[in-house]
Amino acid sequence: MNPIFIAGPCVIESQELLDTVASRLVEINRHYDIDIIFKASFDKANRTSIHSFRGPGLAEGMRMLKRVKDCFGLRILTDIHESWQAEPVAEVADILQIPAFLCRQTDLLVAAARTGKTVNIKKAQFLSAHDMRYPVEKAREAGAKEVWLTERGNTFGYNNLVVDFRNIPDMKEIVPTVIMDCTHSVQRPGSGDGSKTGGDRRFVPSMALAAKAFGATGYFFEVHPTPDQGLSDAANMLELDNLEPLIEQLLF
Repeated sequence: MNPIFIAGPCVIESQELLDTVASRLVEINRHYDIDIIFKASFDKANRTSIHSFRGPGLAEGMRMLKRVKDCFGLRILTDIHESWQAEPVAEVADILQIPAFLCRQTDLLVAAARTGKTVNIKKAQFLSAHDMRYPVEKAREAGAKEVWLTERGNTFGYNNLVVDFRNIPDMKEIVPTVIMDCTHSVQRPGSGDGSKTGGDRRFVPSMALAAKAFGATGYFFEVHPTPDQGLSDAANMLELDNLEPLIEQLLF
């Protein structure tokens, strides 16, 4: 069975960007007979600065993601930050993602679970792999049919993240599907210009290949045609042209 692949720009910047990325993902899907899930955020509610670009918001964002779904036939993953967002987002998205900082928020997990959609819970930067059994329990007891977990590193302060790849097999004891977030895990939080998160995309392929060695069942990549010009997570997004060769390495 092929691994799960999730890819797309960090935030919805424009319909043109979404269409550019989506069309490339469709080409890769056809070439390798896989099913990349399209990811983009309609609202980045946890940006470092209040002045940072957040996205188009719920209504416009879901309209744009629905166009991607209808025109390109891609499944959609996007994140929610408040429980009231779960129901309208579920009208378009196939997978609802719970951000790492919010993975203990009971009302958010319950609302996502009650939509009947797959719930992808990102492991908090401050939790161990074993602690993730409790967010999973909340989602399952609220009726979630399928729950995924995503590794994205741990923080110990000092503007850095550390990935303990043992978290992957540990979380596979809780759920069968464990995704490696290969781009957020190379972040250097707060180490940009003081108002945004830095990062180092050089290490994205290494993160993915290490995760494969530890048994990851899927991979999450934020991609952009010109990542340095991206409006969110510019430093750690992968160049869109570099996605296909990396996927090929992970498949074979």
